[in-house]
Amino acid sequence: MQAHLKCKLCLLALALVTSLRDVTLFQIYGEKRMEENNILKALVNGLEDRKAEDTEVIDIREISPVADYFVIATGLSPNHLKAMRDTVEEVMFKAGIHEKSIEGTQKSAWILMDYGDIVVHIMSKEERQFYGLERIWNDGKIINPLEI
Repeated sequence: MQAHLKCKLCLLALALVTSLRDVTLFQIYGEKRMEENNILKALVNGLEDRKAEDTEVIDIREISPVADYFVIATGLSPNHLKAMRDTVEEVMFKAGIHEKSIEGTQKSAWILMDYGDIVVHIMSKEERQFYGLERIWNDGKIINPLEI
């Protein structure tokens, strides 16, 4: 009888995993977390409040398994980049999303913040021009931040 119960639990677990394999982070935690458009809007608004320049959102869901969205913003100084980083951390914390990884220090000219489905790039003007992420990811769909 115990073996029969284990089989039922295994089948239930398999059914659950199978039904969730195409579900995104946002769908799993939908009620507890803000919807992705609201998160993107809050990120863009927070960055704009910190006077970020040229904030762009790129939808890369169709072209990469790395993430769903890139948010790219330019800062004018190391202190400006840090203020923008703090704002992103605050917005994502309020949304209930914790970073997987943050690369870049207080002195960095490029701060990469990986939140799984959303990756935020905060860059100096020089770094942004040099690396040209928009050019590299030009197959993605650029979303007008005002239309989110």
